[in-house]
Amino acid sequence: MKIFNTLSRRKEEFVPLEPGKVKMYVCGPTVYNFIHIGNARPMILFDTVRRYFEYKGYEVNYVSNFTDVDDKIIKKAVEEGVDAGTISRRYIEECKKDMADLNVKPATKHPLATEEIDGMLEMIGTLIEKGHAYVAADGTVYFRVKSFPEYGKLSHKNLDELQSGFREIKVTGEEGKEDPNDFVLWKPKKEGEPFWESPWCEGRPGWHIECSVMAKRYLGDEIDIHAGGEDLIFPHHENEIAQSEAANGKPFAAYWMHNGFLNIDHKKMSKSLGNFFTVREVGEKYDLQVLRFFMLSAHYRSPLNFSADLMEAAKNGLERIITAMERLRELKEAAKEGELTPDEQEGIRESDKLTAKFEAAMDDDFNTADGVAALFELVKLSNTTASENSRKAYIACLEEKIGQLCQVLGIITERKHQVLEKEVEELIEKRTKARKDKDFALADQIRGQLLDMGVVLEDTREGVKWKRL
Repeated sequence: MKIFNTLSRRKEEFVPLEPGKVKMYVCGPTVYNFIHIGNARPMILFDTVRRYFEYKGYEVNYVSNFTDVDDKIIKKAVEEGVDAGTISRRYIEECKKDMADLNVKPATKHPLATEEIDGMLEMIGTLIEKGHAYVAADGTVYFRVKSFPEYGKLSHKNLDELQSGFREIKVTGEEGKEDPNDFVLWKPKKEGEPFWESPWCEGRPGWHIECSVMAKRYLGDEIDIHAGGEDLIFPHHENEIAQSEAANGKPFAAYWMHNGFLNIDHKKMSKSLGNFFTVREVGEKYDLQVLRFFMLSAHYRSPLNFSADLMEAAKNGLERIITAMERLRELKEAAKEGELTPDEQEGIRESDKLTAKFEAAMDDDFNTADGVAALFELVKLSNTTASENSRKAYIACLEEKIGQLCQVLGIITERKHQVLEKEVEELIEKRTKARKDKDFALADQIRGQLLDMGVVLEDTREGVKWKRL
């Protein structure tokens, strides 16, 4: 198995720190609103990486945090007139709902920044003792970047380049810095903000320190894989490396994995451009399994373009897989026992080759795009070789193999039981009454309204049947 390591900028053979085990940390969201589809991409991709490791027999300790103290959370709390904890707790629960709908497995541990303050104070104290951090006059604690000679090794930036990028006049509030490159570990409280006691001042942690501390507590000083979006390479992950390695005296992560950006109709996702979509909004138009399948259609390091056409293509592709699995289950119910025919034996050999093709794609830096292509070939084999005359063992073999690969990709092959929302139920009843009253204009109006909501009606002798678009 080979992984493209951002640290070395090349593919490297994966060798775990401990045989048979993987220690993996993935940066989670800041919880001040519903997660957007940009947040969903790393959740889905690295969940798939985890699933593949487990498929290969590894025991995976998977840690992904929630940042529950942040300027954006505080701003939202002020707007609503509540405390920051109310905001973060609300959106952690909403995030977990979206993750479940995306079939993202819960992490082994989902630590919260506010519950790890003691560990942050301890690590900051260690950095000060070792000369890697210092306290400014106002109680702000800064990391001394020049004390860590390897700073920039992940982003491949050097300090001279970084220095030239700063203005001569320091940013307001950063007068206490020794060097413009130094970054905050602890900052003084502001009025109305949550704060904690510390040896330096009443305040709260900087953003970068939380992940270093959580990774250390739940995975150890050294971990196998650290992952996240490519926007986190600098400064967040660069600063994590500096903090962790300066404090612990050991290499932090052996492999760094970063997913590419998600664009909307070939443009950067932005509220100002009106192309900003939450997972919840996409879920109003599509089953979120479609969004997951769409995210796996490209290699994780490649930029991915989100559009209605591509989502429809993903919907149709997912439908092919689900329909094939439904057919196999139906065939298996009626299939006969008996020895496999020569054609069926050849079919099993071909299915083994396609499974190996899937694994080869995933072993090559988790190439889900090629993996999905191999899965479609397996579906085609199933559709063309399994029939009413097939032996039960042959059908069961195909069903099991397709099911295993779908499980790696996090694809649910059973159709979800569709439940009508109360509003839709009421509209259908209202339309039925209108038809009885011969108010066909109102009945047609309601049919159109339901169509706009993605519900198609069909009037039959048995009554009204419906389906979602």
